[in-house]
Amino acid sequence: MSVKSLALTAGLLAALITPAWAETTKSITIEDAYARVSSPNAKVGAIFFEIENTRDVADRLIDAKSEVAARVELHTHKEAEGGVMQMLHVPEGFVIPAEGHHHLKRGGDHVMLMGLHQGLKDGDLVPLTLVFENAGEITLDVAVDLNRAPEAGAHGSHSHSADDHKGHKHD
Repeated sequence: MSVKSLALTAGLLAALITPAWAETTKSITIEDAYARVSSPNAKVGAIFFEIENTRDVADRLIDAKSEVAARVELHTHKEAEGGVMQMLHVPEGFVIPAEGHHHLKRGGDHVMLMGLHQGLKDGDLVPLTLVFENAGEITLDVAVDLNRAPEAGAHGSHSHSADDHKGHKHD
């Protein structure tokens, strides 16, 4: 086989492989993303959104990164003794079922921003990179929306504020 034939074969193989990779990276869609803080000077904030997985296999959100905070973690709420809601880091991440959705919402799973480097105000954009086990990284700009009402069923009238995080260390 000549060098020219090898180059042509390699080019054809690359063209065949690329669509499969592109499909994988487009298998996850992020919808209705927004960020909240309790005040413009808050040191913590949260980001909420819906994840849609169009593939026929499950994926997992395993990490989140943003330059606006010293630490970014995946969190959830859990009822502790006495009915008090407790915030917990979820190091294993969140499963997004095959051909399914996973909602990150107030009073439930969310992305936690701890040690904000600056205050966030309504309309600001927060750069966020989500890391998925299969789909890889997805980067987006999330608008800060301080006027959005909590979703119905999100632990009643529970709202996400700095007081929710008194037990956390904020580096």
